[in-house]
Amino acid sequence: MSALDGKVAVVTGASSGLGAAVVRLLSSRGARVHGLARDEGRLSEVFAGVPQGRWRITDLSDPGACADAISDTVTEFGRIDALVNVAGAHTMRHTPAVTDDEWHRDLAVNLNGPFFLCRAALPHLLQTAGNIVNVASTAGTQGQAYSAGYCAAKHGLVGLTRALAVEYAHTAVRVNAVCPGGMLTPQVSNFVAPEGADFDLIMRTASPRGMSKPDEVAKLIAFLASDDASAVHGAVYAADNGRSAD
Repeated sequence: MSALDGKVAVVTGASSGLGAAVVRLLSSRGARVHGLARDEGRLSEVFAGVPQGRWRITDLSDPGACADAISDTVTEFGRIDALVNVAGAHTMRHTPAVTDDEWHRDLAVNLNGPFFLCRAALPHLLQTAGNIVNVASTAGTQGQAYSAGYCAAKHGLVGLTRALAVEYAHTAVRVNAVCPGGMLTPQVSNFVAPEGADFDLIMRTASPRGMSKPDEVAKLIAFLASDDASAVHGAVYAADNGRSAD
């Protein structure tokens, strides 16, 4: 019997990469999963193999859409036990070239969306002694070149995790974060360095063991989202194949 049997999980970024891996793994361990993303075609493909799941097209930059997604989950499944904020976006740019819209987009996807969902989900998580797993990045604990907006947002997500962990310390709600390093996802496969970039600076973030597979990081997230992690609260886990040991 799995520690996720009968649980209800909301997973963002569910249409590809790490988000899709989390959806599949949680489902295989008995959870009912509500996946949120913006790509209808890929969401449909992912959830074709998720018997106890459903999906919803959601713009995570919209606070109303986030609140509706949580309300929809409770209406459909009757409860929420885990909120897993996976969705993220990262485009490298020289800082002087970052437009206002690009800066706001970095924050909207990587920080604002998780906050809006946490805010809407917490009243329900209090009822179920549930938990939040925020997927940050090594960019949330260290600097990365050409990534000012992404680093700012991911550092903010780690800060949000710790702030909520303190605020809810006297409840049964748990809040934790996972900080992956490089992963073999479409986002990395489509990586484009800005013109004139210093690759020595970019490669400072590389792991000595290479990139992780999404399934490997998904296993850590599934553990934190399950009752097996009942003693884990306010933790920030590196899943970076040894990068943080340097």
